Amino acid sequence: MFQDQATEQISAVWRGRAAAPSGRDQAFHLLDVTMMYAPRSGGVKRYLLAKRAWLSAHRPDIAHTIVAPGARTRQSTGGDVTIAAARLPFGDGYRMPASLTKWSDVIRRLDPDVIEAGDVFVPGLAALDAGQMLGRPVVGFCHTDAAALAALHLGEWARAPARRQWAETFARFDAVVAPSRHMAGRLAEAGVSDVIVQPLGVDLNRFHPRLADRPGLFRRLGLAPDTRLLVFAGRAAREKNIEAMIEAVERLGDPYRLLLVGAGRDARPSDQVIALDYERDTGALARIVASADAFLHANENEPFGLAVLEALAAGTPVIGPRRGGVGELIDEAVGQRAQGVGAAHLAEAIEALFARDLGLVSQSARRRAEDQHGWNSTFEGLTDLYAGLAGDIPQPGALALSA
Repeated sequence: MFQDQATEQISAVWRGRAAAPSGRDQAFHLLDVTMMYAPRSGGVKRYLLAKRAWLSAHRPDIAHTIVAPGARTRQSTGGDVTIAAARLPFGDGYRMPASLTKWSDVIRRLDPDVIEAGDVFVPGLAALDAGQMLGRPVVGFCHTDAAALAALHLGEWARAPARRQWAETFARFDAVVAPSRHMAGRLAEAGVSDVIVQPLGVDLNRFHPRLADRPGLFRRLGLAPDTRLLVFAGRAAREKNIEAMIEAVERLGDPYRLLLVGAGRDARPSDQVIALDYERDTGALARIVASADAFLHANENEPFGLAVLEALAAGTPVIGPRRGGVGELIDEAVGQRAQGVGAAHLAEAIEALFARDLGLVSQSARRRAEDQHGWNSTFEGLTDLYAGLAGDIPQPGALALSA
């Protein structure tokens, strides 16, 4: 009964806030739905919040709602919606949606013009169901490689069925978007054609070299001035390959240290490693990343690598794999690509980077972020896609003329 009342309230609140600027009967309504949205979420949450900020600044004619799992079903004062779901054990705050019917009902009541699904689990399936009932287009944004994750966490036996379900679901969307050529290729191998590659971006003001305070960070961590500090910021997930990073700095010994922000919670203790808690304050995280000597990444199956872009924007050189989304973002101009993601290859790449002029690499990293990775191109491309699927989205000026 409570869930039905909550769903009715969500409908009423949305109807009350859906008036468009300049007198249009109803704002164009974009709805993002995903289960990958939690207090300690990584790239997907940052992408959605960046989209919200960009739309507010550049496209106020588009109303934006995020629907994600939460402790209870409700609509926030900002308009976003949570649907009650149980917490995943050891899931770092993530929740597992269970009721396809409930999710589909909430999405339909919100009456979006376009739906973007960030996964192919219950939220993604509900988006497809609701889109079909409403006659509205649904975009599938492929943020994860479900087959690779299934094999990593469950065993090789799980790869084929996960890949099949992943591909069958993505084939149902009206458009499929991937953040990298790597992910587009993985989808194509699974039989999903016509994938649109739309790289993500970075907040160039929030992540900036001017935030660097190396002496202050070193004092805080109790490090000697000649320490060579590597940093990794992210979740403590198995696919992040944290153990290989730890072993790499252990192989190198002094003066190298590895700072794990968020990812060190369950890491093996090591004299070469410093672990800090997950940093909720993006400004504080940006200062840490800008103050380190280099950013280390060891996942060769990363779909994109938003943390890598943040490091580049902060002027911090990146050491990472040649494969995957990270390999598309870095080269020897902005960091060092490792031959593999084992400890020996990572250690070799670390030494190679520090043998170079880090100041020049840092300048190139910032330039690369400025020239190629601002959020404008990401969200301009996506709004063009939404308009092509749902009919043209009126520009704010056009709304004023028609009022």
